[in-house]
Amino acid sequence: MTLNYDVIVVGAGHAGFEAATAAAHIGARTCLVTMDMNKIAQMSCNPAVGGIAKGQIVREIDALGGQMGIVTDATAIQFRMLNRSKGPAVWSPRAQCDREKFIWKWRETLDSTPNLDIWQDQAEELLVEENGGNKTVVGIKTIWGVTIKARCVVITAGTFLNGLLHIGRKMVAGGRIAEPAVEHLTESITRHGIRSNRMKTGTPVRIDRRSVDFSLMEIQDGETDFHQFSFMGKNRVLQQLPCWTCYPNKEVHDTLRGGLADSPLYNGQIQSIGPRYCPSIETKLVTFPDKEQHPLFLEPEGETTNEMYLNGFSSSLPMEVQIEALRKIPALRNVRVYRPGYAIEYDFFDPTQLDHSLESKLVDGLFLAGQVNGTTGYEEAGGQGTMAGINAALKCGNAAGQLSDKNSTTGKFILHRDEAYIGVLIDDLVTKGVDEPYRMFTSRAEYRILLRQDDADARLTEKAYALGLATRERYDHWMEKKEGIEEIIRFCEMTHIRKDDVNGALENLGTTPLREGCKLADLVSRPQLNFQTIGEIVPSLKEAIAKLPNRNEEIAEAAEIKMKYKGYIDREKMVAEKMHRLEDIKIKGHFNYAELTQLSTEARQKLAAINPDTLAQASRIPGVSPSDINVMLVLMGR
Repeated sequence: MTLNYDVIVVGAGHAGFEAATAAAHIGARTCLVTMDMNKIAQMSCNPAVGGIAKGQIVREIDALGGQMGIVTDATAIQFRMLNRSKGPAVWSPRAQCDREKFIWKWRETLDSTPNLDIWQDQAEELLVEENGGNKTVVGIKTIWGVTIKARCVVITAGTFLNGLLHIGRKMVAGGRIAEPAVEHLTESITRHGIRSNRMKTGTPVRIDRRSVDFSLMEIQDGETDFHQFSFMGKNRVLQQLPCWTCYPNKEVHDTLRGGLADSPLYNGQIQSIGPRYCPSIETKLVTFPDKEQHPLFLEPEGETTNEMYLNGFSSSLPMEVQIEALRKIPALRNVRVYRPGYAIEYDFFDPTQLDHSLESKLVDGLFLAGQVNGTTGYEEAGGQGTMAGINAALKCGNAAGQLSDKNSTTGKFILHRDEAYIGVLIDDLVTKGVDEPYRMFTSRAEYRILLRQDDADARLTEKAYALGLATRERYDHWMEKKEGIEEIIRFCEMTHIRKDDVNGALENLGTTPLREGCKLADLVSRPQLNFQTIGEIVPSLKEAIAKLPNRNEEIAEAAEIKMKYKGYIDREKMVAEKMHRLEDIKIKGHFNYAELTQLSTEARQKLAAINPDTLAQASRIPGVSPSDINVMLVLMGR
């Protein structure tokens, strides 16, 4: 049997469903291939979305017209804005979700998406045609002998490619626990020159809440203000639940150390590299032997289930060691578990063999997104999936709108490092590659003040609407907010404040009194003041915010940030514009790097391997120095 589509997406995880819906919304006839239609959008590890920098990515997906933010808000059982004690550049939303409701909300979304079919099967072989040395993808073949043909194929197979599960010395093939691994697909991809390697990740034990003594734990409530992930829709419709914290003790650590000889991480069983920033409990003990405590977070899996997730206790130790150690924690002395923690090894592909559209440089029409590119995290996967789906649809000629000159590279939709964390993520992958599972942090972005969670719609929604991905409703929603922000800023810039009216209140708030009158905007810029405190001093500000038609708090927050940090924002924009001058210098195909003896040996090797598109990208390659960039500038007559 043969099926025909424009775009095939292999894998229905967090990269796959964003890729499939993005391609379909743009207009491509899309087929999403998954092994189990009832486990799409499975949260394999923590049932939570967002976190430091990851929350910004979800906001960006939403601003582009993606679905992760909408689904998260519909299934959230706890919401928090992280890093509130710091500046808004690093504020990051995070939500605990109902795992099962998350799956079914996504299933509803897929079922209601035009141009999108779901086919339950397993991809076994990538079909490629070769003509004159050029390779082009033409589809896939499944284990049931079905041939699905398409112009583009997006591989989003997560941890399933030759996946191998570890608990103690026991090893079982699988993509997730109790789910089969995907064999042969890796080999059908690598035979075309695409490099693969192995990575490792893990997940914690799942606990029965009925066996927990919560009186011996610290409660961690969520927040109930206006913040949410999506710029659209209602915020938090489900019951909001607390999380809990506890700490292991010396007895716990001693028990865990006693099992290290049987740990696959230390007995030679696992050779691949895992994430440094999310280590297993046994790795924490070995890496930080003097640290007496490691916080553990007990998080609900859903509104009604008794299953709970013990964040911070990722482990691949023998299950009896895990349970014995848990029972040394006072709050868990009678603990019952649904399943132990485990580690998983899986195949990934070298992302430096992709261009910024996430299309393979070696096989035309083949796109890779998610963990198969060496990343970790639902959010990183979703961001890549969105971009791969967009570009696959564009390659098929399905764009309803137009690409802006800034974001177009020969008909491809590219986000730059000053436009989105998604842009930072993809540029890091294709320029630097990975030697461990890649996770996004705010520190990876050089333009953090431009990439805030509050302004993702300002950065991306108009681009997405022009592309045909964001709906008219979403576009109008943003334009209404944009007008509201401008109205509030204009009010503050035009409202004059007399010193006699506010000085007493200013002194009480611990800020310097005025020597003369000023504009309201000057007060907003003071770090000791915010809209709430100023509104008590200047009632007209409170009235102006109240007059907004809707989303008053969201608009007020966005306006305040733009005003308070205007100097920093403007400075960062200037730096970004200078870098864009290098982005405008195209160098792909211009140099034979092996012959550029003026460059260092390392630079020649790295440049030849990556073959960067622009001089700016070349400057970000590890091993390419500023002097190497200057040499190339001179050789290009700049």
